[in-house]
Amino acid sequence: MNILAKILTLFRGAATEAGQAIVDNNATRILDQEIRDAQSASVRAKEELTRMMAQQKIAADKLEAKRAKKSEYENHIGRLLAQGDQDLAREVAGKVAALENEITGEATTLTALEGTVVKLHASIKSADRRIESLQQQVDQVKANESVLRAQSAIAARHSGQNTKLRTALDSLDRVKSRQAEQAAQIEAANTLAETDGDGDLQRRLAAAGVVSGQSSADDVLARFQKTVVTQVPPAQLESSSAQTAALARDVESSKVRP
Repeated sequence: MNILAKILTLFRGAATEAGQAIVDNNATRILDQEIRDAQSASVRAKEELTRMMAQQKIAADKLEAKRAKKSEYENHIGRLLAQGDQDLAREVAGKVAALENEITGEATTLTALEGTVVKLHASIKSADRRIESLQQQVDQVKANESVLRAQSAIAARHSGQNTKLRTALDSLDRVKSRQAEQAAQIEAANTLAETDGDGDLQRRLAAAGVVSGQSSADDVLARFQKTVVTQVPPAQLESSSAQTAALARDVESSKVRP
């Protein structure tokens, strides 16, 4: 029995949580409907106020008519007494007494009706102000909700971009690692090929000067200088130098002469 009670309590708790979740997810819609209901109630109250104000006017007009009739009868009583017609004056006085009783009762009713109209009018104005304030708050809540949805969308988009960026960086790192591994494999293969063939031996022989290696700029320049020295005898070089010196002296003397 205790277990069944707990299960029922669990179901009630789940139903309450589900109901609260539904209310929370549709809070704005519920507020809008509640405002519409309040506005409808305000409209009905205004219609009732209009009806009561019409009744008040009718009662006031009726009361005013009876007061006018009472005043008229009172004038008749005065003239009848002046004429000495006691019986007719008494009959008219009875009408005046009945009118006074009616006027007293209707005046009381009219006063109560006027008080009700004033209170109802004040209540409607207060309700309208509360409805207007509630509508403004709902509009503000809707605006805040729109801003929050926009911020959530931006945050989700930014988070997605960061995720994509991290994925791209990871892919780039993997490509670089694969390329570095391939370069190392190629270098190892070249080294192995040179060791197994004649490449390493030829390089060592060239370093020892036994075989010619690759030509450099210095080797080419040294070869040309050797060729020039071999083709021009030393005596011709000295004669050419003397002629060049004499020509230089002649140029200097021509500059000094006026």
